[in-house]
Amino acid sequence: MVKLIKKGVYYTDGRIVKEAQAFFTSDKKQAAERGTLTHAVLKAHNVGSDEALRLKFDAIASHDITYVGIIQTAKASGLTAFPIPYTLTNCHNSLCAVGGTINEDDHVFGLSAAKKYGGDYVPAHLAVIHQYMRECAAKCGAMILGSDSHTRYGALGTLAVGEGGPELVKQLLGQTYDVRRPEVIAVYLKGKLRRGVGPQDVALALVKATFANGFVKNKILEFVGPGIAHLTMDERIGIDVMTTETTCLSSIWETDEKTREYLKEHGREGDYREMKAAQPAYYDGAVVIDLSRVEPMIALPFHPSNAYSIREFLADPIPLLKKAEEQGRKLKGDDTFTLTDKVKDGKVYVTQGVIAGCAGGGYQNVAEAAEILRGKSIGTGEFALSVYPASQPVYKALTDAGYTGALMEAGAVVKTAFCGPCFGAGDVPANNGLSIRHTTRNFENREGSKPAQGQLAAVALMDARSIAATAANGGVLTSALDVAYNKRIKKYKFDGKIYENRVYRGAGKPDPSAALVYGPNIADWPEQIALGRYLLMKVVSVLTDPVTTTDELIPSGETSSYRSNPMKLASFALSRKDPAYVERAKSVAADEAVRRESGALPAEVLAALGALVPKEGTVYGSVVVSVKPGDGSAREQAASCQRVLGGVANICKEYATKRYRSNLINWGMLPFVCEKHGLKTGDYLYIENIAEGIAAGEERFVAAVVSDGKRRDIVLETGALTAEERKILLAGCLINYNKELAK
Repeated sequence: MVKLIKKGVYYTDGRIVKEAQAFFTSDKKQAAERGTLTHAVLKAHNVGSDEALRLKFDAIASHDITYVGIIQTAKASGLTAFPIPYTLTNCHNSLCAVGGTINEDDHVFGLSAAKKYGGDYVPAHLAVIHQYMRECAAKCGAMILGSDSHTRYGALGTLAVGEGGPELVKQLLGQTYDVRRPEVIAVYLKGKLRRGVGPQDVALALVKATFANGFVKNKILEFVGPGIAHLTMDERIGIDVMTTETTCLSSIWETDEKTREYLKEHGREGDYREMKAAQPAYYDGAVVIDLSRVEPMIALPFHPSNAYSIREFLADPIPLLKKAEEQGRKLKGDDTFTLTDKVKDGKVYVTQGVIAGCAGGGYQNVAEAAEILRGKSIGTGEFALSVYPASQPVYKALTDAGYTGALMEAGAVVKTAFCGPCFGAGDVPANNGLSIRHTTRNFENREGSKPAQGQLAAVALMDARSIAATAANGGVLTSALDVAYNKRIKKYKFDGKIYENRVYRGAGKPDPSAALVYGPNIADWPEQIALGRYLLMKVVSVLTDPVTTTDELIPSGETSSYRSNPMKLASFALSRKDPAYVERAKSVAADEAVRRESGALPAEVLAALGALVPKEGTVYGSVVVSVKPGDGSAREQAASCQRVLGGVANICKEYATKRYRSNLINWGMLPFVCEKHGLKTGDYLYIENIAEGIAAGEERFVAAVVSDGKRRDIVLETGALTAEERKILLAGCLINYNKELAK
């Protein structure tokens, strides 16, 4: 089904040839390296060198848990107008269920910012961010930067990247997105999907094959091969958006007449151009997927890579559920969490189904689900099915074609465009519930439960077709291969009037006289101080999980309502993993405030350090230690919450994603790596001449560790830093850096 080729390959004559089996000269290889789609797009947007890329994007996009902070940061740095198209969508904090008026206050702020600075504004419930960008912004050969990790428009020939908010701020200020030239991996598709197999099945197979081994980490996936022609645009889009879960940097696909037709249907045929890899094109490796062999898949809790074919799972579900159950019990802290009880008389029962968002809410997914459920009932028991079309135009097309009615008659509830089920802000299952979802992620607590309050539910990812088959079977987990249905769905018809009559389109038309409208929850970023000549750190949390997701660093769900208030949001940091972290960090920050006021650290800190006496010019801050942090969301708050609580660094074995490491740097936090450190909560670390070393380009620092009164040394490494990143770290954060530039 999926095969990895870990050495170089050529794509030539419609097939993949291993480099060792090819007979190309070195000159031919050099030309082939420039023959990828990726090379052409990056070259057109690069103002740096061939290896140290400095990229400028054509457009940027944010949703309503990120745009307030981005605009506030850019404003503090001197923003007067958006220099490129900036789309502000409202699909995350759309229910306004937490904190009274604060969510809608953010929306009002967003509209006022679009008017003042010249941007586009998409009101709540009209579209999820990525569906709107597909329908209205993605262009063949373009690059788009979004403050959401699932910013992926490769199926439309757009190289799109999901990053933390500070990277968007840089684009708003005319700066660049800096990255070493990434390796490019060919994803070679062949064959044709069977009836009952959908894009999520392909995506989960891809994630399973590539996540754990890091095969495509921070690389670009380029989809090529004859199998593309057999995929509809909705199928391509559904596979593409899930590439984020492989930890790749971005993705791009060859385009064809189906791509043209998609853009034409959306009134943008002029944005099409054919994009084909050269023959030959050289890639640093390949993933070969035989679409005809892909089966319906299920990703069990608590990660999209924990995937199996439904056939394999149902053959012996108890051991696999037991493994996830044990993980859940460890998370909850007791033995009351159960998954094995979902198996009764050899069948697996689930309590909820959801088809939603940028991955599941597309027209074809929902239409095929409706056909599977046509004339059937989901039953009157515990099982419930919710369907969220990805945009109002998709909703209207489904309604006009009769699919919405078929779903409703079967007992499904059809709702408006909203990302909540994907990050725990909607459709939270009951305690011990097992929900099957065609959404993007199934991390711990991502569904919205709160283990600290004695509750835990779980999510398994599946394709909309098998979710519908399960719904038709009353909640008994069922593969869509086991049901007969009409796959020939009615052609999609896009109604652009929906957006014309409601979306504020002000890109390129700023009004400096317009006032920003602030709600009482919207707060400025607290002031951050520059890096000192010397650095004293106290370990305030040690996380031992193999991977720490951004959802664990700062929980998603209802906390997202506080994203416009940095200090309020920070009170939730690590609340699910280490509830004592916030108070420990605040204690260090209070001691640092004493140092800044009096020039000396409190006596208890000095006493704990023993013979190690910090020199004048020492900055004191907290540090979080983990194994592999940053998998998942692009949300900058996973780093900024630590920073506003006085965090000065992270220490880990490796960073799960580039975007989390970039977030640390942009918030003035040192991204240290150390293979063996032996650190525990309460330990102190002291580094001399840190500012001088960062300025000089040093990457290796000796830190004195004081633990229980005993001293030893360890080596901390930052990895390669660009000249700009070093200046940001020295300044204390991106805001400070830009203020210095403006002087």
